[in-house]
Amino acid sequence: MTTTSSPFPLLIVALPFLAAFAGLLLSRRPGRPQASRPEGAEAAGRPHRGDNRRAAWIAVLPTALSAALALWLAAAQGFAFFAGRAAAPVGADYGTIVTGTVPITLTLQVDALSGVLGVLVTLVALAVQVYSVGYLHDDRRYPSYSAFISLFTSAMLLVVYSGDLLVLYVGWEVMGLCSYLLIGHWWEDRANSRAAVKAFLVTRLGDVGFLFGIFVLGISADSFRIADVLAKVPEMSTATLVTATMLLLAGVAGKSAQVPLHTWLPDAMAGPTPISALIHAATMVAAGIFIVARLFPAFLGARPTLDVLAVMAALGMLGAALAALAQDDLKRVLAYSTISQLSYMAGGLAAGSDHAAIFHLLTHGAFKALLFLCAGAVIHHVGSNLMSQMGGLRRELPVTFAATTIGFAALMGLPPASGFFSKDSLLLAMDGAVSGATLTDAAALLLYACALATVVVTGAYSARAWLRTFFGPARTIALPEPQPGTAHVVDTREAPRTMLIPIVLLAVPALLLGFAGGLHLDAGVATISVVLALLGAGVVYAFWRGDPVADPARILGPFRVACERAFYVDSVYAALFVRPILALSRLVVSTDDRVVDGAVRGSGRTARGLSGVLRLAQNGNVQLYVSGVLAGVLLIVVGAVMFA
Repeated sequence: MTTTSSPFPLLIVALPFLAAFAGLLLSRRPGRPQASRPEGAEAAGRPHRGDNRRAAWIAVLPTALSAALALWLAAAQGFAFFAGRAAAPVGADYGTIVTGTVPITLTLQVDALSGVLGVLVTLVALAVQVYSVGYLHDDRRYPSYSAFISLFTSAMLLVVYSGDLLVLYVGWEVMGLCSYLLIGHWWEDRANSRAAVKAFLVTRLGDVGFLFGIFVLGISADSFRIADVLAKVPEMSTATLVTATMLLLAGVAGKSAQVPLHTWLPDAMAGPTPISALIHAATMVAAGIFIVARLFPAFLGARPTLDVLAVMAALGMLGAALAALAQDDLKRVLAYSTISQLSYMAGGLAAGSDHAAIFHLLTHGAFKALLFLCAGAVIHHVGSNLMSQMGGLRRELPVTFAATTIGFAALMGLPPASGFFSKDSLLLAMDGAVSGATLTDAAALLLYACALATVVVTGAYSARAWLRTFFGPARTIALPEPQPGTAHVVDTREAPRTMLIPIVLLAVPALLLGFAGGLHLDAGVATISVVLALLGAGVVYAFWRGDPVADPARILGPFRVACERAFYVDSVYAALFVRPILALSRLVVSTDDRVVDGAVRGSGRTARGLSGVLRLAQNGNVQLYVSGVLAGVLLIVVGAVMFA
């Protein structure tokens, strides 16, 4: 298919990149000290409002322009993805890098798939940038924060629009760097910095396999251009495709937080809530699912890889949903929910429906961004992430309550919210895989059974989070006694407008985006899905109704602790990998200190000892020098007489 020349894809990628460059260099006046604060704590001093205001304009305007261009390109193609048809690529080649073997082509292009993903990335990034203006208005490190969000956005757009696998890999790695910088935004807290390092290392582990998978495909096709690689897939052997896709799957598991490399995502909640929305909805975790869809013909030619993907998805969707049901931290509930929903998408890909997986990726991006921003508004109001310190907020935060209700309805898959339509398409694909030839029978049955069970658990943890946050008795924390002559001030207002406007706007696609895909429903599958979701929600409601103060997670019984600890996967990794590596590193440090440095220090002590001996003969005593000379002359004379 001929590519129509257009500079717009380059502009869409370049504008956030230039905003990041300008934000780091131009937003802050030189010579001013920086300080920051943890979420919910008091600010360290008064921020420089002019710097933050300047940084906000630098970040928001280019992102808004990128979003407008992305929308224009997708609209010019008639939103071909939703119509289920191909679209003529729009973009340009910007040269070729000669490597001596396989060249690297600097290509950016927009087709049906990348067009809708570009809209998702830019709109969610814009919502996060606007929301952050109010959420971090008193943070002295806001200028660098907003600049890193712009860089993050540009990197994800490079992944989406790239026409060459190695150019795509550049954006893939820059996203990893940005996630490290943003998760560790409040690095003064050691837990935050450790969470950032964990995310960086776990995703890097998967990226090693991802890079080698790119090499296998590129060398086999004699080109890293994605169109050329896909054209050569029918000529590649099954062994080549299985090897390449298995290696790529390692990177997908790391970036999209799939079993077994999923453990970094819940800890990534240490970053500011808007960053959680960006990572979970439009960047980072979406990249892995997008890559499988972009290279889907290669995965279809590697059936063993699809079986592995199906097993990973089955374990991830149900395990993460059970973990979400036992969490007290609202953001961690949403984090495990993201792992579960991403596993749904991976299951759809394994079942052979890339369209259903990307459709759910789009709707999930809308309602999960909405849920995270609503969670941020609640945390901003309450001053805590813990649902045990929330309750009865529906009257104090009516707009946030309504938007959160829409978000949870979409997450549960209740009509007419967007998640109902996309989840139905995924379940239909998995149902078809049971009798199809895409997966082996065992993998297909495991995938479909876990998907249905996950629908029940998703309804349960969504209802639990909704009830514990907005219903029941208000759990007020006693404030310290104020100074004499002053009164307690209780803030019962909604969040600032800069936070509420993105929430209200995101509620629209979270509710209505499902209709864009067409009403291609299977009545049987849709009915089963809704009934199972309501069953899980109903059980939780019954337990909550019996005792609104107690946690409905008690329905898990003796398995609650295991679910709360996410089945001890982190503990197993710590025992198998972390502690042995730390012990080995301590041994290396000790060996370096005692052997290598010891030898250097020993040679120094030996030289000093010898110099001390020589110093005895150089003490400045002239009589000793003369006596030495005479003694030497005497020895020479005696020797001459004796041996003459």
